[in-house]
Amino acid sequence: MSGDVIVTVTLNAALHVAYTTGDPLPPDGAEGITPLSRPAYRAGGRGVTVARVLRAFGHDVLAAGLVGGASGELIVQDLARSGVPTGFTLIRGESRRFFRFARPDGPIQRFSEPGPYITTEELGRFAADYRRLMAGAAAVVLCGSLPDSLDADTYGSLVTYAVEAGVPVILDAGGEELKYAVGHGPDLVVAETSTETSTGTSTGTSTETSTGTRTETGAGELGATLVRLGAGAAAVTAGGVVSAVTADGEWTAQVEGPPSAPGFASARGALVAGLVPGQLLGWSWPDRLRHALALAAGGAGTWTREPGDAVERDRVDLAAYERLLDAVRIEPRGYFKE
Repeated sequence: MSGDVIVTVTLNAALHVAYTTGDPLPPDGAEGITPLSRPAYRAGGRGVTVARVLRAFGHDVLAAGLVGGASGELIVQDLARSGVPTGFTLIRGESRRFFRFARPDGPIQRFSEPGPYITTEELGRFAADYRRLMAGAAAVVLCGSLPDSLDADTYGSLVTYAVEAGVPVILDAGGEELKYAVGHGPDLVVAETSTETSTGTSTGTSTETSTGTRTETGAGELGATLVRLGAGAAAVTAGGVVSAVTADGEWTAQVEGPPSAPGFASARGALVAGLVPGQLLGWSWPDRLRHALALAAGGAGTWTREPGDAVERDRVDLAAYERLLDAVRIEPRGYFKE
């Protein structure tokens, strides 16, 4: 592996399985069989999406993490069809699945499975694989939830391994995972105010500091807290607004448009992917935010959200991306070093 490869890590990868159901459904309590379409499969997990978006923009990537069972095989096969190289560590358990049932004229139903159990031996094999990958990585992106069987400090250990290898770390996590990892020195943390904060409490309106003091907070305050606790920089989402905080200053960014304009709540992976090139190439923060928000608001295409057909697969909508670049409004806030 060359030193230009961006490694994305998805420890709780998922297989999205989409069906179209026949009509009508039998009434409650009635017997009958509802016909289904053949399933459409799509590899999922936030790190997987980050790899897809980066690959679509011409970056060398490698999708790593944990997969197992028949679902794991389908995840690897789907990424291969997308041209995304993989280096997953195999586990004995079955990777989780998300099921989507869509009726021609009715609501969409979604169901999810729990993540697999990860044994100590499997985690050890992944740690060895991960260390080998860090020897030739340009950066590593750690994304998403952890299987319930993994300790909350797992990301903290992975950040430490990368820092020791001199590899920049982009961390996208929340809750206890972020709490334990931020002090290990990730170069960039992506978080949101609707999740658990790095300090362990819900961040809709308040946070709790490392000393246990409860204080009112917003996205900017949470970003400043993350930087104070060890992150090199933080990008915090709150609705359709992203606040970026560094030691040198603070910026807020959002896509201008009518209330019906597309948001990025369901395209978090595209947002994270959009922040990676600027982290590696030293772009200004306004340029980083403009690129990331344009991707997340629609420039990355609909394939970041739902399983699609071959025509839609991994398509970057350059026209939408360029239009959205002009629609991103950046505002500096706070103190700036000269």
